[in-house]
Amino acid sequence: MNCRSEVLEVTVEARQVEEAMLALLHTILLHRSTGKFHYKKEGTYSIGTVGTQDIDCDFIDFTFVRVSSEELDRAIRKAVSEFKDALSSDGMGQISLEFYQKKKSRWPFSDECIPWEVWSIKVNMVNLANEQERQICREKVGEKLGEKVINVVEVINRHEYLPKMPTQSEVGNVFDTSLKDVQPYLYKITYQITDSLGTSVSTTMRRLIKDTLAL
Repeated sequence: MNCRSEVLEVTVEARQVEEAMLALLHTILLHRSTGKFHYKKEGTYSIGTVGTQDIDCDFIDFTFVRVSSEELDRAIRKAVSEFKDALSSDGMGQISLEFYQKKKSRWPFSDECIPWEVWSIKVNMVNLANEQERQICREKVGEKLGEKVINVVEVINRHEYLPKMPTQSEVGNVFDTSLKDVQPYLYKITYQITDSLGTSVSTTMRRLIKDTLAL
């Protein structure tokens, strides 16, 4: 099986990291989740509904839609918070959302986890000098996130590989069934941190803001 890989990149200031990551990760998981399966008999099932919720960002001019599952939101926020805390104020990092399915292995080996789609979000941090620059950044990051969300939806709407709907006995090999109100495909979130940021990214963002102020 070939694993699809998609890369997104954003440049933000420290206070925007959490909201930007939540917006992108929740957007992806919104399209990679189903309602809970309710099996009547083997091979026959119904799928529950998935509620949605609009979330307004505090530090970015942006509103995103997420699955209205507090359990799923807590899990994503925990991973994003750890990533944010590990980032230095002028560093860069990458957070990845990997979808996988389990393949049963013979005893005594553990199940094999086979990834089928990976989303990597590269994050560049920038320090801004004053509130006027922060306001410009607030608007610019909102515009960029809008573009990224459209990109995510376009990629997901392609007719590419998805794990086939499992039988009742195998549903745990494809979906995370631990949540009571939603059923995302099995996933894991990981991150990597780079200690220092190359000056080109920081300088480019600063120049973009100054050019905008000069208009």
